[in-house]
Amino acid sequence: MIWHCASFDFDTDRPVIMGVLNVTPDSFSDGGAYADADAAIARGIQLSEEGAAIIDVGGESTRPGAAPVTPDEEWRRVGPVIEALAARGVCVSADTRHAEVARRAVEAGAAVINDVSGFRDPAMREVARACDAGLVVMQMQGEPVTMQDEPAYDDVVAEVRDYLRDRAAQLEAEGVAHERICVDPGPGFGKTYAQTVELMRNLHEVARLGYPVMCAVSRKSFIGRAYGIDDPLERDEASAAEALLACELGAGVVRTHNVPATRAALADLRPYVLLGLGANVALVAHDGEEQEGKIAQLNHAIGQLCLLPDTVIVDIAGFYGSEPAYYEDQEEFVNTVVLLRTGLPPLELLDCLQAIENSLGRVRERENGPRTCDVDILDYQMYHFANERLTLPHPRVAERDFVVKPLLEVRPGHVLADGTPVDSVPEAERLGRAWRL
Repeated sequence: MIWHCASFDFDTDRPVIMGVLNVTPDSFSDGGAYADADAAIARGIQLSEEGAAIIDVGGESTRPGAAPVTPDEEWRRVGPVIEALAARGVCVSADTRHAEVARRAVEAGAAVINDVSGFRDPAMREVARACDAGLVVMQMQGEPVTMQDEPAYDDVVAEVRDYLRDRAAQLEAEGVAHERICVDPGPGFGKTYAQTVELMRNLHEVARLGYPVMCAVSRKSFIGRAYGIDDPLERDEASAAEALLACELGAGVVRTHNVPATRAALADLRPYVLLGLGANVALVAHDGEEQEGKIAQLNHAIGQLCLLPDTVIVDIAGFYGSEPAYYEDQEEFVNTVVLLRTGLPPLELLDCLQAIENSLGRVRERENGPRTCDVDILDYQMYHFANERLTLPHPRVAERDFVVKPLLEVRPGHVLADGTPVDSVPEAERLGRAWRL
């Protein structure tokens, strides 16, 4: 997934690190440390040398209860820093909720606008429309001064996801290209500790929107509470661990104060794998319903996937019925797609998947024929090869409607490791017409 930010393009399938540079006297974690322009510029260069692909420059603290800053004062703080870093070829992000500051930042060379207010201001959306900077759309209840005054949600995950979906759709409707948009669920912004934890543990729901997702948890209070660390400056290792978890769930951009610690943690990020599961023979009908029996078998296979070593299931599509393809004289299928992260290499994973098939009575008498359970590796991140046992990506992914539809549910706009878009074959030309059950 490419995030387009002016003259910079970032492949967010591998986490992009954004270094935090607070040019403020009152930031919650490092207030005053870089309030001097020369010190801030030096820190920005250091963050870049440490491996930050983007430097996020902010001149207004947005901690809970923070006093607002006028646009003129904010620009006085950040203007010289943005200009100096951009002149050195650094990808600079302007962390601001003021349209005038964003406009001046872009003119000074900033390639990203990071708006904690989610581009609610029409003037900010006009700035976004008039430039080609990358945009970070964040969700926040209320304003920084009031956002922690009893924040309330019926379903925090669904409401944050839908808010981000709607804000991004509004930007696109007003002329902003899809590939310029990154979404940030705003952990700790207008959310209680419990709401933030629930949101971050279900980040895959936000990733389903089809935009790069930002993880911005560095040094935040929920980290302190979760790990029992009072001093924000002591939360870097815990923040890095949370960033790794967020990236496994689908985050592609990590905003951090400590770049080396974050890079070290992200070295353990496991590649993603997409599996296709299908069944059209029920061993035992479930409550007299053959379709339910097929679903039960797929659920049993998914349960066994949970037991694979060094592997975690990230997301599961819904179940799809489908017409048989290739060999058509057989019963209809039930299908789904599973997204997981694994440390198992492809052929070792294949052995494990075939063992699961065998445990469910898989009989391989006819190619594309009836089966109690079929588990295919559809795509394995970065792997593009063929041998006598396995071809990656699966050569028939794009031609199979019963694969394309559930796959795009969990990975909208997915492009296979060989560069083929999953939806490259028109729906009318795909085999095995599928429908959501």
